[in-house]
Amino acid sequence: MDSPLTDLLPPIWVPPTAAGDRLDRFLALHLPQLSRARIQDLIAQGYVQLNGQPCTKKSLLKEGDRLDVELPEPQPLALAPEPVPLNVLYEDEHLVILNKPAGMVVHPAAGHEQGTLVHALLAHCSRLSGINGVQRPGIVHRLDKDTSGAIAIAKTDLVHQHLQQQIQSKTAQRHYLGIVAGVPKATAGTIDAPIGRHPRDRQKMAVVPTGRHAVTHWQVQERLGNYSLLHFRLETGRTHQIRVHAAQAGWAIAGDPLYGNRPRLLAQHLPGQALHAVALHLTHPITGEELRVDAPLPPGWQALLGALRR
Repeated sequence: MDSPLTDLLPPIWVPPTAAGDRLDRFLALHLPQLSRARIQDLIAQGYVQLNGQPCTKKSLLKEGDRLDVELPEPQPLALAPEPVPLNVLYEDEHLVILNKPAGMVVHPAAGHEQGTLVHALLAHCSRLSGINGVQRPGIVHRLDKDTSGAIAIAKTDLVHQHLQQQIQSKTAQRHYLGIVAGVPKATAGTIDAPIGRHPRDRQKMAVVPTGRHAVTHWQVQERLGNYSLLHFRLETGRTHQIRVHAAQAGWAIAGDPLYGNRPRLLAQHLPGQALHAVALHLTHPITGEELRVDAPLPPGWQALLGALRR
């Protein structure tokens, strides 16, 4: 059987400050576009060499060591494409930006083996980036199942890497609108609080001292009685970040099943929590063009806002 085709990344040289570091931890810092689990898989499969030799994830590094990393071509997916309608906001041969509806799961997982965004993308696109592995092709950043709005999909590994680097360096901006249950005292602010797994409920995230650095900027757009319409801008991208930070501040996202509650008025209008990724601002990885893509509010939002205003 022929060996799979691969892309060879530029050599990585170990600086003095990284002497004694574990190989997988070092690469996770230097290749932020790859998850640590993905890096460990590449090492185990022989796609990483340390000074021209095979290595393990626990190999300890020395100053001046050379690391060569290959990215194999994506494996064929054992997933059947499904012709699910997609709301395309922008598309060319390099990437596509969609307006995801609330209720749609992004990638397959236990209990969600069909009808995901990935299944729909397989029917819509002839190719997708393979950086995140076979279960999440092309997915550059996450949106929770019950969060609607703009999500970027990469068609090639080069574009995928570039977009994730923009997110890491904060040159790409992700904007959200959320209706929160509560009324912030200030008109704007920043929540800087680390997020990690909840110490007791493994289904949830929480603000914990040992969590990862997380920063959310917010601004009140409109006060709606006991509710408020807020604009959020993410500086980092942790799991459930806006939902956790808003709940921590005392005004959870309305309808949030994990961190808030689901009032009857909201249930009448929205299938998920009242959180919508309203805009993506990024630089096109190939053309250098500044892309500012807006995602119109989904059905139900205007009716809900009207009801709250009354």
